[in-house]
Amino acid sequence: MLSCPTALRAASPLFLAALTALAAPAFGHSPASRVIEFPDLPDYQTLVGDFHQHTVFSDGSVWPNIRVQEATRDGLDAIAITDHLEYQPHAADIPHPDRNRAHVIASKAAKDQTLLVIRGAEVTRKMPPGHANAIFIQDANPLLTADPIDAFREASRQGAFIFWNHPSWTKQTPDGMARLTPMHEQLLAENLIHGIEVVNEHEFSDESLQIALDRNLTIMGNSDIHDLVDWTHQVPEGGHRPVTLVFAREKTEAALKDALFARRTVVWFDNTLIGRAEWIEPLLAASLTVASATYQPGTTVLAVTLQNHSDADFRLRNVSAYQLHQHASLVEIPAHATATILVKPVDALTEIELRFEVLNAITAPRVHPVLALQVSAELPAPETP
Repeated sequence: MLSCPTALRAASPLFLAALTALAAPAFGHSPASRVIEFPDLPDYQTLVGDFHQHTVFSDGSVWPNIRVQEATRDGLDAIAITDHLEYQPHAADIPHPDRNRAHVIASKAAKDQTLLVIRGAEVTRKMPPGHANAIFIQDANPLLTADPIDAFREASRQGAFIFWNHPSWTKQTPDGMARLTPMHEQLLAENLIHGIEVVNEHEFSDESLQIALDRNLTIMGNSDIHDLVDWTHQVPEGGHRPVTLVFAREKTEAALKDALFARRTVVWFDNTLIGRAEWIEPLLAASLTVASATYQPGTTVLAVTLQNHSDADFRLRNVSAYQLHQHASLVEIPAHATATILVKPVDALTEIELRFEVLNAITAPRVHPVLALQVSAELPAPETP
């Protein structure tokens, strides 16, 4: 009798495909479709990025080329390797006086790919100021300074985009509440902080989102991955890493940087979209469209088929002027699928507007956006006697 691995190697592709389908989760990513996909906006490409990652060149567990391979499997457009400048637990085994080394290796691994590998580093200090990532830097080594503010200033001199990492991290903020300190106020006054992580690994922070809105900072969400993405975020079981969706004019490093400074971002985390209304709303409009609308024979009940073009399993609450016929007020539209709902306009109308509160999208703490969908339908044919 063949052993299990040998049997699987001998099995037909159709049999293996059937096994994969059986193992796939009901919603979200399946092992065969792990690529993170969201539609473009009318004027911008939607680029998927993870701008906070670690390797063995600080406290990570993998070589930099693994980060490139993971990003390729997840369909990412851009990554930044942001190893700690000051914290070097593997230094005895992997001494590297050049803090750019991880970026050099990752860039070489991606040289034949379209993946953008952004040079970055993590400034790693006690609170305040805590940890911050500087990306689009030219050279990480000058950021190794005694004074933390000098590290931010050096990054700024190099044209970096700088964002505050995990402000609610309980190892530095025991109550888990993100708040600005006088040093952060100084950094903001000198324009040395441009963004803030509202999501880091498995955590979302309402307070960080409010700081972003109050202080006009770019909303960021990243994996902060140290081990394997598949293990940490259970990708084989249908999970996904948190990413920042960046709305850029083209897929270039310059356009990506411009978009980040312009705050054109939405975070994708745990089947939830988080961002400013000005970017969440067009993304929702591109993600959920009306595929068809037809009156049921002999009735004024309208069957509306909605098409989901995104990775989000949308959870919607009906706030329209019309009641639904089969659903309660809650409707789910699975990722990359269609769903048909029955609407009761009472009178036969050629145009109606459906409005849904999107429960797995957030534009401010405890605030969900409303998606308006315009529905056109032909009037039902009169019944024949």
